[in-house]
Amino acid sequence: MANNFPSPWFALVRMRVEREKRATIAESEGQKQAKINIAAGEKAEMIAVSEGEKQKRINEAEGKAAEIERVATATAIGIREIASAINEEGGTDAVNLRIAEQYLHEFGKLASENNTLIIPTDLTDISSIIATATSVFKNTKKQVSERKTK
Repeated sequence: MANNFPSPWFALVRMRVEREKRATIAESEGQKQAKINIAAGEKAEMIAVSEGEKQKRINEAEGKAAEIERVATATAIGIREIASAINEEGGTDAVNLRIAEQYLHEFGKLASENNTLIIPTDLTDISSIIATATSVFKNTKKQVSERKTK
């Protein structure tokens, strides 16, 4: 069967169909590229958030480490000062006094709580407790000085 459409009209329809096809393809490609761009942006955002959280944890850990180091340094300085003070005149008496104070303080805390205490009688003899603590202290001090001389 012969083509009944006029040739110019058929060419116009064909051009129109081709234009619509190209427009549909271009629109589809645009939507595809937009989705790719959105996905790439979301990926970059997730990476940035993850890196930020990682850096936050690192900073917090470094802060805690620095804090621990400062406390350890301060404790070491305090211990050295105490050791120096103990070796001075009256240092042993000061240690004995401090032990007695701590004993009374802790014993007072136990007694002030709402509980029942069964205490051996020798624990109520503060002088024997202090003597025992002093003896332990002197033995420890003697052992330390012996190690230093070796």
